Amino acid sequence: MPVWPDFMHLVPDPHAPAAPTITFDQFLAIDIRVGTVISAEAFPEARKAALKLVIDFGPAIGLKTSSAQITRHYDPAILPGRQVAAVVNLSPRKIGPFVSEVLTLGFPDQDGEVVLAAAGLPVANGARLF
Repeated sequence: MPVWPDFMHLVPDPHAPAAPTITFDQFLAIDIRVGTVISAEAFPEARKAALKLVIDFGPAIGLKTSSAQITRHYDPAILPGRQVAAVVNLSPRKIGPFVSEVLTLGFPDQDGEVVLAAAGLPVANGARLF
């Protein structure tokens, strides 16, 4: 199973320069969808504090798992029913005994802790970002 690079976590500084320019076709290759968290539980086996999520992305994509380092702002009990955004077309990543199938998206707060990215209003599970 491939290992995802950790560069995405290296620069939470909002004043950092933009990443290198990509083409529109490269952007279209990144499939970002909205899904509803079905379950969330602690992931004590992870090296960094994390939660194991099961997210429903609708009938075309179905249920997917994600390991998310969101413990600072999110208790597992409040996440079911919440919509989140995720990249759904990355190769799965094995994190200890768990397979993370999607990359749940967020933005760093002032301390570099994750604040989940989501649609401002409810949308259909599986809706694609454009």
